[in-house]
Amino acid sequence: MPKYIWILVIATAINVTGGSFLWPLNTIYMHNELGTSLTFAGIVLMFNQGFAILGNLVGGYLFDKIGGYKTLLFGTSSAIVFTITLAFHHSIVPYIILLILIGFSSGVIGPSMFAMAASLWPEGGRRAFNAVYVAQNLGVALGTALGGFIASYSFDYIFIGNASVFFIFFIVVVFAFKPMDKLANAQSYTTVIDQGKKIANKASLYSLIILSIGFLVCWIAYSQWQGTISSYTQDLGMEVSQYSLLWTINGLLIILAQPIVKFVGNKIPSTKTQIYIGNTIFLISFVYLLFANTFIDFVIAMTILTIGEVLVWPAVPSLANDLAPKGKTGFYQGIINSVGAAGRMTGPVLGGLVVDYSNIHVLFGILIVLYFIPYVTTYSYDRKLIQQQKQTEEVSMS
Repeated sequence: MPKYIWILVIATAINVTGGSFLWPLNTIYMHNELGTSLTFAGIVLMFNQGFAILGNLVGGYLFDKIGGYKTLLFGTSSAIVFTITLAFHHSIVPYIILLILIGFSSGVIGPSMFAMAASLWPEGGRRAFNAVYVAQNLGVALGTALGGFIASYSFDYIFIGNASVFFIFFIVVVFAFKPMDKLANAQSYTTVIDQGKKIANKASLYSLIILSIGFLVCWIAYSQWQGTISSYTQDLGMEVSQYSLLWTINGLLIILAQPIVKFVGNKIPSTKTQIYIGNTIFLISFVYLLFANTFIDFVIAMTILTIGEVLVWPAVPSLANDLAPKGKTGFYQGIINSVGAAGRMTGPVLGGLVVDYSNIHVLFGILIVLYFIPYVTTYSYDRKLIQQQKQTEEVSMS
């Protein structure tokens, strides 16, 4: 990888390490420490991710208008203010307000990281997005391992650690990202659409929307691990540190599974097929959860889920990047990041409602059925685009 991609990877890992101190434990903290219901906790997380959606859109727009450096300065500086405040004020009311504002700040950061990867290493293709994705999960592994350990002593220290690591990320952005921003702007970056295929932006956006529907479903299901499943593990008698360890396993497996990703990428060049395989593995993981009762069961389910994750999560932003017209890279990454945030927003509250009024096994059954939707959307998202390409080629030949 180019030198600046390595810097981007390190910065991403630092950023996510800070966030991972807190996000896996939000439901446990609200439900077990603050005494809220699962539905209430899900609603709070819904607002957190709702503002993350707004942040994604703002971040993507700002990237296209003012560049990644200034956008990241805005996102990180506001995140520092909110996380430091949270370190000293985390009773129910300030916790809710600050969690929502942190969602917005983190949302601003996400699209810029992916868009910069695409701009700095255009020839990298899926590898650029996979590098950022792996860095994110290295951060998850480090953050959740440290977070679970620290939480076993006191939740108060979690908030301090979260603020401290965000400050380190801010320092990295200030001193390392300005030259990267200039290089990204200098790149003659083109997408598949720009390379001699004059396709209307409307068709590209339509394709992105169809692709996003399946991505949304995957995230609604995945977010249950941070919501209802986290509380379910406590009901089964697991320690908070054991639940955090599941996310550490997730992050480490993502790194160790990179040979699988490389093998699939070499043997199966079609990104669509990669998503089909990953989605099937997602589905299998939730079928297994129907019978999970012990910590080892959840380790196995998380392992299966992670294999699916390494195939799906980098592939969808890569397809979104291919769909993006020139000058809209940040906007399209903002859209796809917003969809992920929307899944994380609606997933906990919907899951909480189902569990509060029935049980978690009913929820697992519903999610298994929903997992058939991404097969349809992945197959059909580019039908209209291909049709318009053929029409354009026929007109040019006549």
